[in-house]
Amino acid sequence: MQDTKFNEAALLTVEPSPHIKRRASIRWSMLEVIIALIPACAFGVYIFGWRALFVLLISVASAVLSEFVYQKFIIKKRVMISDCSAALTGLLLGMNLPASVPLWLPVVGSAFAIIIVKQLFGGIGRNFLNPALAARAFLFFSWPAHMGKYVGLGAKLPLFANVGEDIQASATVLAGIKEGGTPSASLLDMFFGKCDGTIGEISALLLLVGGIYLLIRGIISWHIPVTYLGTCAVMFFIFPQVAGVSRLDAMLYELLSGGLMLGAIFMATDYVTCPITKWGRVIFGVGCGLLTFFFRCFGANAEGVSFAILIMNSLVWYIDFATKPRIFGTKGVKKRAS
Repeated sequence: MQDTKFNEAALLTVEPSPHIKRRASIRWSMLEVIIALIPACAFGVYIFGWRALFVLLISVASAVLSEFVYQKFIIKKRVMISDCSAALTGLLLGMNLPASVPLWLPVVGSAFAIIIVKQLFGGIGRNFLNPALAARAFLFFSWPAHMGKYVGLGAKLPLFANVGEDIQASATVLAGIKEGGTPSASLLDMFFGKCDGTIGEISALLLLVGGIYLLIRGIISWHIPVTYLGTCAVMFFIFPQVAGVSRLDAMLYELLSGGLMLGAIFMATDYVTCPITKWGRVIFGVGCGLLTFFFRCFGANAEGVSFAILIMNSLVWYIDFATKPRIFGTKGVKKRAS
């Protein structure tokens, strides 16, 4: 019989996140998230036209190509694009972009997300910031005019529209709330997605459906989405920011507007950049909710989800350290004096 040898060193090696506890590969887990995002993406294409699809495809293709070029020709290591993590990053970035952005913008954003935020820190599992959100923040500060230009509801964009001339800007519901005006859409319209926004954030219903799918499949846990949305709900109910409506309606407008649903369900739950422990994820979600509340109330920009998650990403190591489980049998053991 052939001897079977076990590599004890490999068995004791601790690798960085993501730590998959199911009988599934990282690739399959990434594909599950992509599947959960497809309904919201399809609805965005339906609302904004073929240009939205083109933005999404360019973003995904650029992310995959950036990872391939970096691994193949720069560091000359094994190419890992088959794990679909780069494709997921590109898709999430595309969903966070307005359909009106020039077509070179997702190329720059995807390259920044993959090369600067992910690969320069060692690749998947070693980046401490969510690549798609970091790239969105980079694009927002670099080209605010493009990132803040939204089209009116139902204005399906031609594939090669002239961004400066053919596209008429429109204020989002969240921007209207920030300026102290009444919301430009009803709660029902916002729930179903009949409102302005980025390609993937407008339909709260389809994002919730995708989140439920991931919960059922065991890809994410409830801790971060529930505590994130719950904290925002409590804070905006106590301190409503929407004029002329009840506290409950004001809270619901905040939950349904902007990228809160997309961020809480799909971005904050990223395996690599969220805490490992259950209590750590609760703290993470509460922190994201509080920061989102403060950014929306006191910040210069109407949105605050991206910056809230990125700040909490940078605190994950401390949260995990503070919430790590105690070794069995160590309670009450005092250090002996030498």
